[in-house]
Amino acid sequence: MTMQADRDTTAGPSGRSADRAALERAVGRLRALQHPDGWWKGELETNVTMEAEDLLMREFLGIRGARETEWTARWIRGRQRPDGSWATFHGGPADLSTTVEAYLALRLAGDAPEAPHLVRAREVVHSLGGVERSRVFTRIWLALVGLWPWDRLPAVPVEQILLPDRFPLSVYDFACWARQTIVPIAVLFALRPAVPLGLTIDELYAAHPGTSGTSAPDGAGSAASEPAPRRPARTLFERGLGGALRAFDTHHPGRLRRLALRRAETWIVERQEADGSWGGIQPPWVYSLMALHALGRPVDDPVMRLGLEGWERFTVEEPGPDGPVRRLEACQSPVWDTALALVALGDAGLAKDDPMVARAVDWLAGEEIAVRGDWAVRRPDLAPGGWAFEFDNDLYPDVDDTAEVVLGLHRVGAADRPGVGRGIDWVLGMQCRDGGWAAFDAENTSTLPAALPFCDFGAVTDPPSADVTAHVVEMLALTGRGHTAAACAGRDWLLRAQEPDGSWFGRWGANHVYGTGAALPALIAVGVRRYEQPIRRGVAWLEEAQNADGGWGEDLRSYRDESQRGRGASTASQTAWALLGLLAAGDSGSSAVRRGIRWLVEHQLADGGWDEPQYTGTGFPGDFYINYHLYRLVFPVSALARYLRSGS
Repeated sequence: MTMQADRDTTAGPSGRSADRAALERAVGRLRALQHPDGWWKGELETNVTMEAEDLLMREFLGIRGARETEWTARWIRGRQRPDGSWATFHGGPADLSTTVEAYLALRLAGDAPEAPHLVRAREVVHSLGGVERSRVFTRIWLALVGLWPWDRLPAVPVEQILLPDRFPLSVYDFACWARQTIVPIAVLFALRPAVPLGLTIDELYAAHPGTSGTSAPDGAGSAASEPAPRRPARTLFERGLGGALRAFDTHHPGRLRRLALRRAETWIVERQEADGSWGGIQPPWVYSLMALHALGRPVDDPVMRLGLEGWERFTVEEPGPDGPVRRLEACQSPVWDTALALVALGDAGLAKDDPMVARAVDWLAGEEIAVRGDWAVRRPDLAPGGWAFEFDNDLYPDVDDTAEVVLGLHRVGAADRPGVGRGIDWVLGMQCRDGGWAAFDAENTSTLPAALPFCDFGAVTDPPSADVTAHVVEMLALTGRGHTAAACAGRDWLLRAQEPDGSWFGRWGANHVYGTGAALPALIAVGVRRYEQPIRRGVAWLEEAQNADGGWGEDLRSYRDESQRGRGASTASQTAWALLGLLAAGDSGSSAVRRGIRWLVEHQLADGGWDEPQYTGTGFPGDFYINYHLYRLVFPVSALARYLRSGS
């Protein structure tokens, strides 16, 4: 196949004029969305467990009010699907744990179990095996409100906090998001608090599928038999490890536990960010607040107060069809969004002398990280630098954000900022031994954490990934470091990571379209020839994945079902990712590229953006997904601009 043979001969001057007009509208939309301080932040949409757990946390802390309960319940009801379920992503399958948590939140809000919408939800729960089959984290929430016995959960000994940093199964064997969550959960396991709700959810248990919900045998739900675990122990080692943890938790030395609780409290408090959050993300935030409260801190304690005030800034309130609604963002992405916006604007020809760009450059420069965080455990001699994901999570800068910030500053001609060099040095210091890069930590690849019985939800370690490594390799190449040993090792890592079908796995975006759209530009930038086999195989995979309408899409089911790779309804962000890969590979004149560009132009909204209800961001592959509301704009801008610049 040659580029000439695949050239789309239908595109004429009128087509290029339409393409240019679409780009101008999209840039105008970006200009309109910029905050006066210089940053961009699209909403980060997840699923209703955020809102359900918010109400449960407020009940636990004794601060739940009528207004937030009513508005939040209205939002949860509005997200229920016709079959009675709630899902983890738009158009996804019914999710048992999400449905259980939503149901419980609505019961807490006063909805009767006989209400039609709860009857439908209950039928879904029963069809999926009952609350007994829900994930461990859902059953932890049930235990916190007296609806599940603590002693029927996998043990999480708080003494883990006392293990040396480099010791197997220390908290630093876990990814940063996991360790920040596990430490406060371990405190809660040790103290076993329970705040009764004055209701039960007996009707959700498969063993007792009643509908009254008025009594709870044994005082803790109606689970009379041991539940089948969501992820049963796969090996004798895992079963033995779970039993050993249970035995230790039952027979721990009292003095050691008191020491561990004090150490855990200090550890948690030391990791609170300036905005009151923990890591800027929902799981460690809510568990830390509850753990500190269980340890005796009142809600007006300075640490608690700062945490609750910060939590309010993650709240979105707006009118709804049946009245005002309230929802929560699991995290916020201003640094990431602003970096991507700068890349896009640089692609579109804007430079640092444009006032919009200048404001963004200045804001990003002020967000550089100058303090050491948990990453220093594995890299004790590395100087701080780089950028984080959010406004204030300074203790957890990440490699991906840093690479994109440097790329963005480079694109607009602002790579001379002093922080750029420090950021590159920090990223180089975070390279793993195998040549790849992970998001937050180096060498965070132990297999032990995944063997623990309570780790049944989400990734718990942070190994190198193709998308992060690709962004770093591209950044190194574009800043004149493409022939360094680090860049060559990253290139070789990417070549080894290519899948047999020619694609690359996307850890932080959905999924192989994201990974392939990142890997191809990186490999080309670092010197892999466009005609070489890895590039042509990646191009062939993208071309085969193109939809009949000209766009690209990949449903999140592909994380669990390989047959779904590259399959799904076309979206603006995924179409742009595929186009960026094909354009980098020199296929700008191909029919596939022109059809993809035409899809973007024809689906653009009047305001210059694109509609995208699908989730194309990934928190935990297979478990937790994100709709980044700015993805649908920044990536199409880059794709349109690079296409127009190609002259095809």
